[in-house]
This record gives sequence, structure tokens and C-alpha cells, in this order.
Amino acid sequence: MCLTQGKMLLFLLLVFCLGGTESAADSYVAAVYEHRVVLNPDPRVPVSRREALIHMQKNLDVYEEQAAIAAQQGAQIIVFPEDGLQGFNFTRSSISGYLETVPDPQEESWNPCTEPHRHNNTEVLQRLSCMARTHNLYLVANMADQQPCPLKTAPSSCPPDGHWQFNTNVAFSSDGLLVARYHKQNLYFEESFDTPPKLEVITFDTPFAGKFGLIICFDILFHDPAIVLVERGVRQVIFPTAWMNALPLLDSIQFHRAFSLGANVTVLSANIRNDRLIMTGSGIFTPFSATFHHAVKEDPEEGRLLVARVPVLEPMGVDEEAESTSSGPSESGHCYKDRCPGSPSPAPSSNPTFTAYMMRDPFKFVLINKSEDNVTVCDGTFCCHLQYKWTAHDQKKELYALGAFAGTHTVHGRYALQVCAAVRCAGLEPSSCGQKVEEAESKMDFLLEATFQTKYVYPSVLVNRMVLEQPKLERAAGGRVAMMQSNLSGGLITACLYGRMYHLDNEGLAVQ
Repeated sequence: MCLTQGKMLLFLLLVFCLGGTESAADSYVAAVYEHRVVLNPDPRVPVSRREALIHMQKNLDVYEEQAAIAAQQGAQIIVFPEDGLQGFNFTRSSISGYLETVPDPQEESWNPCTEPHRHNNTEVLQRLSCMARTHNLYLVANMADQQPCPLKTAPSSCPPDGHWQFNTNVAFSSDGLLVARYHKQNLYFEESFDTPPKLEVITFDTPFAGKFGLIICFDILFHDPAIVLVERGVRQVIFPTAWMNALPLLDSIQFHRAFSLGANVTVLSANIRNDRLIMTGSGIFTPFSATFHHAVKEDPEEGRLLVARVPVLEPMGVDEEAESTSSGPSESGHCYKDRCPGSPSPAPSSNPTFTAYMMRDPFKFVLINKSEDNVTVCDGTFCCHLQYKWTAHDQKKELYALGAFAGTHTVHGRYALQVCAAVRCAGLEPSSCGQKVEEAESKMDFLLEATFQTKYVYPSVLVNRMVLEQPKLERAAGGRVAMMQSNLSGGLITACLYGRMYHLDNEGLAVQ
């Protein structure tokens, strides 16, 4: 009896040890914090360095609390949002008190916590470094950085006031070492900051998950540097953001999750919480799972910490990634009758086509108004196909439409698109299709597909009260992408295939 118990104990110890080793090697624990920023009430009025530090310490105190909680839950890395220390809407001069000069970790090794006197006026860097060191975790935060002119990377360029100001991510190792600095490439109405004179593609390595890449907010919509990172094999992207939600296609969790699925990467997304600016929605997104938070209108305006164990993704090239996410129609078991990826496109639907604006772009729409059907809508030669069957729908309460757009978006940014989307309309009139909707009751099983002239297609399914579904995605030769979904957990708000034609962003002609 004792011998049997001893053998069993030895067996359990081996299983436990081997299992623990495998878990540590194959996954890690990540945290993101959605932060309700303590704001400067008058950001356009300059303040002294002392006043700026007093302000930022209030936000740093919150960071400290959340880093401690995350560490207690086993987090190995934590991400804080864009503008989380000082807020936003500064002028170039009024932000001056908040600026620190962040040394380039590629040129010097510096631990601000253990060497605080090496660089002057670096109190924020010191606090963040000590935070990482105290709680033994990697830490990424966003701050305002000032760099002298001329830069070594661009010796002939310099702003009129003689220095650069950048929207900046800083990353610290678990012992407080400054390991990465990234300056935001794609600014969004940020008069206090400069665009870097040279593209920065910044990564850092960790012992628990390998390489992470750094981007900020609006960067995620453009090729540089987000797609450059992906094409270089980076599979884990850190994403501080101050994202203003834009339904029905570009809500925070909707698109950040879509990018994770479409690019086959993990995205650690930390957003601001600010109801007045419609900012909420953070998440830990992998190609296989989503841990997220999105406030709805009755929720209290407060911060939210998310912690999740996620798999380590091995480095992989884009072509390899596309192959890995594709499966043939016979393998999926989710093809609708003869409408499988790669099969001939049906003739355009006989349903009347109308134009309505969605996200300020003129989409071509057809109504989805039968109990089940196969409908098609085209914008030029770009056609979108939907095969669907309602499982819950009251036509007297909710109207839906299928939309297609192929062209260049030019409002608050310029980017070329091919978009296929099924949406709930805001009212019962076709003219309301494409407007903002946050709630829905109708459910359908569907296959949504289109043939794209780009391999960069980002899928999303968003349902009632801002909840994400996990769609099944298939890619076939010739650019055809199909997204399948059944058994929705809530009423459908948007099902979207969002194609980015990066190579046409700077061309004047619409994509057709």
C-alpha cells in the first residue's frame, strides 16, 4: 500500500512539474488596464514642470495600484493606454511641462530606477521603471517625449522651435531597465506632437514570450509600422490607444479583435475610459481567444483591469500566416449549400440597390428582408455575398442591410478600402442603414464572403451590448475570403470583412 502510494505521489509530482514547465514555455500572463485619466481641466494653458508632475503623479498612483493587482494575479507584462499620464488636447507649447527626454535604449543601457541621476527631469521614467522593478513585471506606458535637434536619424530636419515632440511608448523589463522607445508614426489631430522624420519599427524581447512589437492607436489602420512588424514575423503587438469609438465598423474592440484575427497576431490593447469622448474598449486578443471589456451606457465611468493567460505565438511570415488560416471547403463543415469559398460567385441580387453613407463613405446596400436568402451587392466590380437564415427576427422592429464599399476613405484620415458588411440599420428606413447602433435583438446564421484585391482582410462579428463573437474564417485562392457564424449569443450589430488596400492609400483614384 505504501509503495503504491509512493509511486502515485511520484507520478503526480512528475505530471505537475512537466505540466508547469510546458505551461511556462507555451503561454504567459498578460494584463491591460483601461484607465479613466485624471485630466488637466485646461490643457491649452501651459503649466510649470512642478504642476505637470503633481498632475501626472495622480495617474501614476493609479498605475501603481493596478500594477500591484496585476502582479498578484501572476501578470508578467502590463500595458497602460495612450495619453494615460497627461490626457489630451494640448497645444505644442502647453504640453511642455509634461515632456521628458527619453534616451534611446538602442544606444545606451539605462535603468532609471537604479540610476535616477544619470538624466535630469526624468521623474516619470523613474517612477515607471521602479514600478516595473517593484512588481517584477514588464511594463509599457505612453508618455510625451522631447528630443533635441538635429536627430541623428534626420540631421537636416528640425521643427521651428528647435526640438521634436513625440507621442511615445516606453517599455521596461521586470528589473526596471528601459528596453524600448517608440515614437508614434500616424498622428490623429495631435497638434502637440510631431511625426517622426523616419519610420521607427520597434520591438523588444522577453524571456517568457519572445518578441513584442510596439504601435500606438491610429497606427493600427496603416501599413507602417503595424504591417511592417507583422511581415517581419512579430506575432505579439502592444497597443496603447486613446480610441474614440466609431460604429458600425470601427469600434475599439471590434477592430482590434479583427486585426488580431486578420493578421494572426496577439494584440494587447489598453484604451482610455472617457464617456464624453466615447472612449472605452480594451482587450487581450489572440487568434484563438478574446478577453475584453467594453462599457455600455449605464456602466459607471471607471477603470478596468484585464488579466489573461495567452499562448506564446511563434514567429511566422505573412505568407505562412495566410496558409495557416486557410482551409478547404470540404474540411470546414460550414459551407452553405453550394456557396463555399472558391465556388463561382452568384449573379447580382435582384433586390433593389440603394446608396447610404456609413463611416462617411457611400456604401451600396441591399436590404436583408426575407426569412432566408442569398443576396449580393456590388460597388463597381467589388461584390459582397451573404447567405443567411434568421433564427430570431421581427421586421417590424429591426431592419438590416448588406453593404459594399470599394474606394478611398478621406475623412479624418486617408486609407483605401474594400469593405463587405451586414449591419442593423438605426431605424426602419433604408436611409438609416450605416448609422450607429449599439443594441440589437435579431439573430441569423450566415456566410459572408467577397473576393478582395488584398490579403489584408480583418473579420469581425459584433452583437448586442458590444460583445464579440468568434467567427470562422476561410481563405481561398484568388483573394476570396469567407466568414461563417452560427448560434449568435446576442442580436447582430455588425458582421464585417474589412479589407485594407494599403498600396493605394496615396493614390487619388477610388478603388474599383
